[in-house]
Amino acid sequence: MESLGEALPKEQARVRALILQYQDPLLNGAGMFAAAMMESSLRNADQAVMSGDCVAMIEAYKDLQGYTE
Repeated sequence: MESLGEALPKEQARVRALILQYQDPLLNGAGMFAAAMMESSLRNADQAVMSGDCVAMIEAYKDLQGYTE
């Protein structure tokens, strides 16, 4: 079982890679709204990590898990 300190950065990296898929020019902008939502979630996760707020980190982790391909 991973700790939150191990799992959250992995989830952030996964979503960052997912954003690139949603921003693919072949989609003609169809994924831009979802990509913007993901970027907002990543900013929230970054803020939670920087503040050291464990509850916010858990919430951010769960939020990021909601994004799928």
